[in-house]
Amino acid sequence: MDSMPDQKFIFGGVQVVANQMDTLLERELKEYNLTTKQWLLTIVVQNIFDHDPTLKEVAKSMGSSHQNVKQVALKLEQKGFVVMEKDPHDARITRIKLTDAVDSFGTESQQKSEIFTEKLFDGISDEELAMTRKAVEKLLANLEKMDQESK
Repeated sequence: MDSMPDQKFIFGGVQVVANQMDTLLERELKEYNLTTKQWLLTIVVQNIFDHDPTLKEVAKSMGSSHQNVKQVALKLEQKGFVVMEKDPHDARITRIKLTDAVDSFGTESQQKSEIFTEKLFDGISDEELAMTRKAVEKLLANLEKMDQESK
């Protein structure tokens, strides 16, 4: 693998890391009856927005389609983690509101989450994390630009 060009290694490596993280997270979240996509939606709403976001806003933040986010949100609503409400000023807009169940889940799973994160980032220095963050931010910006160009 050392002879593989960096771009190809990183492209493939990101795919493998994403798949392995998804597999491990699915295993951990199974006891809570959540999928990784459902969990991610709650994390995005809880950490990115200071208001009850629209489906469109959440879809953009997750890098997903409006329809996929709606399906995930509907499952979360059935499980009592979110409520989907029409916007009081525009009935065409649906907002996602987290319920107290998300806080309960967070409290219950916090220790496991911290252990998972510590193990995942074991041996990676603060400097390496900062460099990786910059690279990921640039990849995300490039993907956004590519998405806009293809529309």
